[in-house]
Order: sequence, then structure tokens, then C-alpha cells
Amino acid sequence: MNSQNTYTRGVLLCLLATVSWGAMFPLMDSTLKHIDPFTFTVMRYTIAGAMFLVFLRIREGKAGLRLKGERIGLAWLFGTAGFAGFQFLVFFGQDLIGERGALNASIMMATMPMMGFLVNWVLKKVVPPKFSLVFIAMSFVGTILVVSDGDIGSLIADPKTAGADALLLFAALCWVVYTSGASYFPTWSPIKYTAITTVLGLASAAVITAVILATGGVPVPTAGAVGSILPQLAYMSVIAGFVGVLGWNFGNRYLGPLNGVLFMDVVPITAFVISALTGVVPAGMQIVGATLTAAALVFNNLYLRRVAAKAAAAAPAPVVASGSGSGTASGTGSASTPAPVASGSRS
Repeated sequence: MNSQNTYTRGVLLCLLATVSWGAMFPLMDSTLKHIDPFTFTVMRYTIAGAMFLVFLRIREGKAGLRLKGERIGLAWLFGTAGFAGFQFLVFFGQDLIGERGALNASIMMATMPMMGFLVNWVLKKVVPPKFSLVFIAMSFVGTILVVSDGDIGSLIADPKTAGADALLLFAALCWVVYTSGASYFPTWSPIKYTAITTVLGLASAAVITAVILATGGVPVPTAGAVGSILPQLAYMSVIAGFVGVLGWNFGNRYLGPLNGVLFMDVVPITAFVISALTGVVPAGMQIVGATLTAAALVFNNLYLRRVAAKAAAAAPAPVVASGSGSGTASGTGSASTPAPVASGSRS
């Protein structure tokens, strides 16, 4: 496959993923009228998790399912953050906000790349480049404009809405932590990390949901309610949950994470367009805020490219030993190997 075909395929796959994720937020507006977000998440990832396990078995055979000697506890922790923490909080927060919940939830997804810098700073002591901190601040200013519609005082005047937006922000943080967790399993492929953590996280989600239902936190869904959301369930589990994640994984392998992350801007754009078509038109300041967040992501990407280019130019040329013996550089380094891509953010 030549480089142009690789690039085109990467663009199409990343677009497929992010459009599918952007559409899921407006779709959840109708879903949440019939079923609670906790039960729905368990149903969704029971289907998606089974599909990931089958795909892992096909791609990697029995070895892909072997977990002896692996850090299962750590994988469970990251899976719980991703598939209980993120999924529960993002849709619960969206439900609390109401008709504009889809817009607020989708813009939170665009803050994830910036939030990733902060998580790496805390977990791995990797200090973000100085101007990245400026773009992180810019991104969060845009987010505040979206959730407050330009009236920052409303965040204090209406604690319920502010609390729901805080849940969305914490949900995004949970997914960033989950995505960062892939680096702790360097021998696992993206598919294995996704499949194993989905199943382990689903176990936590099922226990939490059972407790919530048993204590009357939410009513047990009726058969009629479940039947009414089957089309949404099919989309969320098969398209957004399975196809979207795979598209993101492979698209990032073709483009590289630095290019792939720019497609996160497609998530809120898709949500805004679909919401507008269904009658929920974004307010002017919400559009300004979304634009500011998107610009921060693009500017930070350009800045990181410049930093990388300067570092490459300043790096000393590799020393090649003379002669044709074993001292000659072999050329088998990892530079030509695609970097592992985390399991995909916003499934």
C-alpha cells in the first residue's frame, strides 16, 4: 500500500470513528427517555465486549486470550475507569442537563487530548511543553463558554447544571486515564487491550448497576422500554462501540496519533449539526466556545510538530561503526514501527 493510499485510508477511518461518536450523543437524548444510563451501558458493552473478544480470537488466536502472568488487577482498574466511570458519568450527566446535554457532552470529548497532557504530568511526571499549557487553558475556556452559554455566573446560580457539567468533565478524565493505561501493557495489541479491559470493566459496571437497581436508585426497565430502544442499542454497541473503536485504532496507526487526534474536533461538530437538525440549535456563545476549544487542539498540534522538528534537527547524527561486521547499525529500530495506539477514546 503506497503512502497516499495509507493516508487516505487513515483519514476515512478516523472520520468514520469520530462521526459515529458525535452522533451517539444526540441519539442518547431519545434513549434516556426510556431507560437509565446504567442499564443501557451494561447492555451496550455486553454486545460490544462479545464482539471484541471474537475479533481478538480471530486476529490473535488463543494466545490473545491468555492472561496468565498478566497484571489483571491493573487492567480491571483501567477498564472500570473507561467502561463504568466514563460511560456511566457521561450519559448520566447528559441526562441531568436535558436537551442541551448532548452539546455539552460532545464538547467535553474534544478536551480529552489536552487533558491527556495533565494526566501524563501526574502519572508519568512528563511536564507538558510550556505553550501546551496555554492551549490547555484555552481549551477549557472554550468548554466553560459552551456549558455556560457565555454566562459564567450561571454556573454558580444553577448548581444542578454545574454539577452535571462537572460529571461530564470527570467522565472525560476517566476516559483519558483509561486510554493512558494502554502504555502499561506494551506487549498487548490495541485490540487485546480494548477487548480485555472492556470485559473487566463490564464486570464492574454490572455490579454497580445491580446495586443501583436493587436499592431503587433507578427503576428496573420494563420489557417495553427495552424493546423501544433496540435500534439505539444496535447503533451504540455495533457502530459507535465496535466499528468506531476499530476505525479509530487502525486510522491512528495509518496517520499517527499526532494527526489522528485532530479528528476529535469532528465529535462536537457532528453532535452540533445533528442537534440543530432535530431542533436543538446551539447558542452563539456555545459555537464560539466550541470553536475556541477546536482551535486550541489545532494550535497545540502545530506547536508540537514544531517542537518535534526542532528536536529532530538538533539531534546528533547516528554513529555507524566501520566495517561490515556485527558492529554496523542494523536498521531494525522502532522508528519505522507504528506506535501503539490506545483503544480509542469516546466509544
